Amino acid sequence: MTDPSSITVVAPNFKRRLSGVTSTIVQLVPLQARSIGIAALGPGLPNTLPKLRWRDLPHLWRRPNGRPFRIWHARRNTEMLAGVVLRDILRMPMRLLFTSAAQRHHSGWTRFLISRMDAVVATSERSRAFLKVPARVVMHGIDCERFRPDGPMPSSPFAQRLASRKIVGCSGRIRYQKGTDLFVEAMIALLPDHPEWTAVITGRVTPDNEAFAAVLRKRIADAGLGERILLVGEVDAIAPWFRRFDLYVAPPRNEGFGLTPLEAMASGTPVVASDAGAFAELIVEGVTGRVVPVGNAGALSRAIATYLSDDALRREAGQAGLAHVRQNFPLQREADELGVVYEGLWSAAS
Repeated sequence: MTDPSSITVVAPNFKRRLSGVTSTIVQLVPLQARSIGIAALGPGLPNTLPKLRWRDLPHLWRRPNGRPFRIWHARRNTEMLAGVVLRDILRMPMRLLFTSAAQRHHSGWTRFLISRMDAVVATSERSRAFLKVPARVVMHGIDCERFRPDGPMPSSPFAQRLASRKIVGCSGRIRYQKGTDLFVEAMIALLPDHPEWTAVITGRVTPDNEAFAAVLRKRIADAGLGERILLVGEVDAIAPWFRRFDLYVAPPRNEGFGLTPLEAMASGTPVVASDAGAFAELIVEGVTGRVVPVGNAGALSRAIATYLSDDALRREAGQAGLAHVRQNFPLQREADELGVVYEGLWSAAS
């Protein structure tokens, strides 16, 4: 485990179940740890991360080596609240930073917690517009070594059965908020006219969404497309599938930030997405893909159809997306920009 005296930034993660925030921490913290003393804190994190244990918390009363205080980098309400308790009640030498991805008006409780932060980061311009305090935009990046065009393809027997097919993919938990039904409706409308294409939907179905998934499966079966619109559940590794997809569709009705369009583009795959999350700030309209209004199945279908019928357009958009992500959204850029925020907090105390 990590020596607490060497830790200058704590990245709490108080949600055991995998989420977008957890995924960000898992990818970002090891990279940040190459240049600063940072450790995660919380349940369900892989052993590859530098981590603090709960019993290490008393050590945080001592100042870290070489810094006047630690930075508690929260990304959820519970983590902001814990930081306030540690700083203001337990009087630990600490400053609080919050990263906000939400694109909605915050509750009164969230606004109160945000007002107690020493600095705030927004993950997009849209997210910053909902904040009532000054914030710096630091957009997420992705690991361009993990997500790249040249790498292993899916090798399961299921994937091998699709070897000769063109694939339009959709990834994420099967639920209304993710717009899985909109994707299914678009595929039902389009696939009869595009016999060389198969739709693959990856992502788990939680118990509270079993009924929603059952309706989708029935809708697919009633359309006679049970062999061409496939709900395959969670996959062991998503990166090979992003390489295998010939087109990626991200249709959510609401989203915090949303990394999957970046992951697809980094894999050389063009993207059609709804105007949710930060998607409109990630996709270059008409160049790396298309962005359509949220919840509009007709617009989604029309945008997808353009790519299904034009191999050259897909290749051009895929190449443009790859260059766009590598230039603007590498994970190192996010780590560097957060480092500037941290240094600003430490410098202000000098």
